Amino acid sequence: MKYIKQLLLIVMLALVAAPVGAHDFSKKQPVDVKNILWGHIKDSYQWHVTGPVIINLPVIIKTTSGWHVFSSSNFAEEPDKAGDRPYVGPDASLKNLVIKSGDAKAYPNKIVEKVDGKEVRPVDISITKTVCVLFIDAILLLICVLVPARWCKRHKVSDPAPKGFTGLMHMFIMNIYDDVIKACMGDEAPKYAPWLLTCFFFIFLANLMGIVPFPPGGGNLTGNIACTFFLGVTTFLITNFTGTKAYWKDIFWPEVPMWLKVPVPLMPFIELFGIFTKPLALIIRLFANMMAGHAIALSFAAIIFIMFGVADSAIANIIAGSSMTVVSVAMSVFMMLLEVLVSYIQALVFTMLSAVFISLAHVHPEKA
Repeated sequence: MKYIKQLLLIVMLALVAAPVGAHDFSKKQPVDVKNILWGHIKDSYQWHVTGPVIINLPVIIKTTSGWHVFSSSNFAEEPDKAGDRPYVGPDASLKNLVIKSGDAKAYPNKIVEKVDGKEVRPVDISITKTVCVLFIDAILLLICVLVPARWCKRHKVSDPAPKGFTGLMHMFIMNIYDDVIKACMGDEAPKYAPWLLTCFFFIFLANLMGIVPFPPGGGNLTGNIACTFFLGVTTFLITNFTGTKAYWKDIFWPEVPMWLKVPVPLMPFIELFGIFTKPLALIIRLFANMMAGHAIALSFAAIIFIMFGVADSAIANIIAGSSMTVVSVAMSVFMMLLEVLVSYIQALVFTMLSAVFISLAHVHPEKA
């Protein structure tokens, strides 16, 4: 406990000293909180670690001159007058490439090619920050799955239970399977457990890695609508392609008074509309909760820098900033702990609702 307190004190002093050394306290200095928040939440061609430390990622695009592979460091660090970052690399055929400003109306933070005075989006399969985080999380997920699977392959059911990481994963997997998937799906649980378990552990791991403030963490994967969209659409396809005849009958010809079906198909329209609202709820819930959590945590951290530039007096700035640093760090720690809980809850809710939606599609005539 003694060493933990000393470590926390060092972290607090470092957080106080960082803004003190980076600001001119004799005048007000506005902090671009919007740029800080969106710089973390949005996708990018670079991975900003801290300060001047930046990981440049590979750019893979097809322009009017063909396919090109190069580092994102070939784009200017400082934007031009329009807020765009032009290509400054050695390839003359790529001089018409720019990374659009984050405030641009069309293609914000994306690479565009200027052709005959028009901005054209090239075929872009670059390894962006989100893609890189996706690969890292996928590798970590495979390790978490294959290590217990290897133990199971080498042992019998009658052998003593494993310990350590393997035992933890066994307990975790069986908890989700028995208390969530099997409880929702009954006898059909083994058939859909691979997908539902993958959903839970991928979302949970991605959420936790998003909380880690440095590589290989720090990516806002589940706060990216493209990731949650894929998960929600996959559940949507599984639900509807495996639905029984009774399920589709209840949609297009439900057991309601005839005037609600003919001549105006009111109830069939409502039931059909409900098919699409279910996956939409999965997509938006996960995306919005995780993105909001990251934004709140970053906002608490930004308060430190805001308070160091609120007054005209240097002494007042130092007093205000130093005192607010303690509050900001305490609130940030609280938010991080809350985010760990939210990471588990969101993964659990997505898995549970997916299991419920799939189970509801497997209604049989005798149960209808």
